[in-house]
Amino acid sequence: MNIRKNEIIISAIILTSFLIGIYLYPYMPDKIASHWNYRGEVDGYITKFWGLFLMPSISLGLLLLFILIPRIDPLKENIEKFRKYFDRFIVLIIIFLFYLYLLTIFWNLGKKFNMVQLLVPAFALIFYYAGILVENAKRNWFIGIRTPWTLSSENVWDKTHKIGGKLFKGAGTIAILGIFFQNYAIFFVITPAILVAIYTVIYSYFIYQKEKNN
Repeated sequence: MNIRKNEIIISAIILTSFLIGIYLYPYMPDKIASHWNYRGEVDGYITKFWGLFLMPSISLGLLLLFILIPRIDPLKENIEKFRKYFDRFIVLIIIFLFYLYLLTIFWNLGKKFNMVQLLVPAFALIFYYAGILVENAKRNWFIGIRTPWTLSSENVWDKTHKIGGKLFKGAGTIAILGIFFQNYAIFFVITPAILVAIYTVIYSYFIYQKEKNN
């Protein structure tokens, strides 16, 4: 099996996460803050074990999924056409989860800060790069804006992803503004992303109908 450079990087990050969890286990409180509301206030706790090892376990599961997808997709030859963008996105997602993991640990070690504000730039980066990935994605069953209409037509796929990529980059640009609005930062992140998702689904339907009627 061919081991790609990104898989090695991700594996190293995940291993580091598990080692951090093992090392810090004796020093962490029995209940770990694990969820924050839109104002950055803690509103959920989990046990120490899951607080330290849930995120690394999720990252490991995602790694296995990301390795599997390009190998089982019926249109895997199309994935290879934009594989470099997909690989970079995978690494970015795992780094994001590692960053969230470190923030959670620091918070529970007594370093208080506004969690939402510190996550806003990370979300903005994820959305912006998702736009780059979407713009370059070729038709496949797992990656991109997958609706019945984009999967049914190469032309609808290309047009939807072209505009969807621009919109996701716009959503990332808007999200970064949340840094300046502490109490409403999460809305700058969530609202544009939801609107982009809704718009691209509707857009793909109408483009398909237009193509079908021509």
